[in-house]
Amino acid sequence: MNIEHKTEKRPRVLIADPIASEGIKLLSGFASTDVQLKLQPAELLKIIGEYEGLVVRSETKVTAEIINAGKKLQVIGRAGVGVDNVDVEAATRRGIVVVNAPTGNSISAAEHTIAMMLALCRHIPQAHSLLKGGVWERSKFTGIEVKNKTIGIVGLGNVGAAVAQRAVGLEMKVIGFDPFISAEYAQRLQVRLVTLDDLFQESDFITVHVPLLPQTKNIIGEREIAKMKPSVRIINVARGGLVNEEALFKALEEGRVAGAAVDVFTEEPARNNILIRSDKVILTPHLGASTVEAQTGVAVDTAEQVIAVLQGKPARYAVNAPLIPADLYPILGPYLGVAIAVGRLVSQLAGGQMQSIHIQYDGEIGNHNTTALKAAVLGGLLEIVSEERVNLVNANMVAQRRGLQVVEHKGGTSEVYTSLLTVRVDTSTGSTSVSGTNMRGEPHIVRVNKYWIDVVPTGGYFLFADHRDRPGLIGTVGNITGKANINIHSMQLGRLGPRGDALMVMGLDEALTQPMLQQIQELPDVYTAKLVKL
Repeated sequence: MNIEHKTEKRPRVLIADPIASEGIKLLSGFASTDVQLKLQPAELLKIIGEYEGLVVRSETKVTAEIINAGKKLQVIGRAGVGVDNVDVEAATRRGIVVVNAPTGNSISAAEHTIAMMLALCRHIPQAHSLLKGGVWERSKFTGIEVKNKTIGIVGLGNVGAAVAQRAVGLEMKVIGFDPFISAEYAQRLQVRLVTLDDLFQESDFITVHVPLLPQTKNIIGEREIAKMKPSVRIINVARGGLVNEEALFKALEEGRVAGAAVDVFTEEPARNNILIRSDKVILTPHLGASTVEAQTGVAVDTAEQVIAVLQGKPARYAVNAPLIPADLYPILGPYLGVAIAVGRLVSQLAGGQMQSIHIQYDGEIGNHNTTALKAAVLGGLLEIVSEERVNLVNANMVAQRRGLQVVEHKGGTSEVYTSLLTVRVDTSTGSTSVSGTNMRGEPHIVRVNKYWIDVVPTGGYFLFADHRDRPGLIGTVGNITGKANINIHSMQLGRLGPRGDALMVMGLDEALTQPMLQQIQELPDVYTAKLVKL
């Protein structure tokens, strides 16, 4: 009798950009792995249909066209932090999981930040260059010590926390701004939490460690620099665009900033960047993650996740939608967008230092496993400060790492909606709550604190203003936006009663400038005014 032995067919994975050999070895032990570098888009398009997995770094652009041609694709791995070169939306539509490696280079980025700071203090690149040219010069390069100096860290995620630990070791005074960590966690890091304005005013060194988003773009610009000491030194090893390069160059040349160290730029390669023209800046070509250890770490992290997805398991750092069982997707799937929108809004409306997060599931959604919705809430809540995408695998870990208490409540009913998701955050200054639901196939924000409204977070800017309801106030605000040539595309008003407390929500086609927002805040009977991006 002949017995036919069948071998299970191994999935195929294409590595299209250089990654560390450890990652390739790991993938090769599980899948048939091909390494084809520097593929042109047409070449990748031609062969991608043969593969279940694709691994890239930043060089290869994974467009919607390539994703749609990948008929077998199950997972796309980005060996690094950002996913700007991957069309995540197109992948999500196709049910393809996108994973990245947001923590593999944390130590390398932190160490590069410290190296840049020390090089800045002791003029090491300039002294080296002069001596290599045959010039022995000492008096020109008198530096400063970092001991007892104050370093201000904007963003205390993986990298920011690692910088804080190293700064403490250098006997520096460490202050930080990050509303999305607990005071207890900051205390463990030996970081004194302050407001962003206080950080700008007190710091001798300022380093930024947040993702680049509309809310964080130009987080350091002309207005912020004006608040700083003239002896301040600014460091950016995170993302180009966090520090306004034109404003920084001007301040350096005018002596309003003593020095800067920059590793990342708005356009790369940065051969013609304005900062190259300043002698007060140390520049490196995006080397924050360029260590042997970091490259190995991101390659192994990415390979492990690609293997997990191909084995039908969840990935630690899935970038796109958390996984929901197919039988529950019709019920819970529509509320993923609601959860993200509610988390995103409450994070921008809340003030003070975050202490706890309460998630309430009312109606039908509360009868099921809501782990994916919890992950989506935390993802929307933390996206301003964290490169690490939150999913159902790492949600608890991310919250715990930041010292945040997350409490879920189920079993309530809603008189108006089939299901209602409410997030309340308790901070050092009070509580803020936002409720959302799904209607007509799209998310709706239906309550903010005590006010019932109906706002569709379709993208763009919204003005949220707490005020006393009185004739003419809305018209006055509209007049301010009109003079600035900013169009209002929607308007909502929630109020407790005539001429009582009310909430105005204006949808705007463009962002208000800080002076415009200040003008609205100073209007009689306006209590608060905040611009949010949804």
